Amino acid sequence: MKRIAIAFFAFVLAGASVGAALAADTASSAGQSVVRAGTQASAKGPEAWFTGTVRIDPLFPDNAAANVSGAYVTFEPGARSAWHEHPAGQTLVVISGVGLTGTSDGKVVEIRAGDVVRCPPNVRHWHGAAPHVAMTHMALTGVKDGKNAVWHEKVSDAEYSRPVSR
Repeated sequence: MKRIAIAFFAFVLAGASVGAALAADTASSAGQSVVRAGTQASAKGPEAWFTGTVRIDPLFPDNAAANVSGAYVTFEPGARSAWHEHPAGQTLVVISGVGLTGTSDGKVVEIRAGDVVRCPPNVRHWHGAAPHVAMTHMALTGVKDGKNAVWHEKVSDAEYSRPVSR
């Protein structure tokens, strides 16, 4: 069985044995498991991948049954990801606040609590908080050939400040 990269960049930061931590904090019955909330450490978003203050709260790693991982990602006002793409796509569910997401065609769209952003595989994009409001989203990220993201350069202030559509 091939070992697959875990969670949307969050589990890379969590360090050693996420699998062991999950096993220790998981209840199981009839093939179903429950990962207890708060049993996995939060991590700071790495400076190479983010501008501003970002916190990643891992939810679950991918596994043999589902090649998708999940994490809550909280962006403080003005914080944002670098340009990146996902080999197997990504779905974002905005949990709270107001954010922005941009694509390589120059379009920037405002996103709000309750909105769902679907990003197909290999679409170059970024996402983050609005300039004056924090934003948290749940990232559900597919994994293909052991990769869940390919990171590029940081989003410039000019790119982040482009006119926004709703």
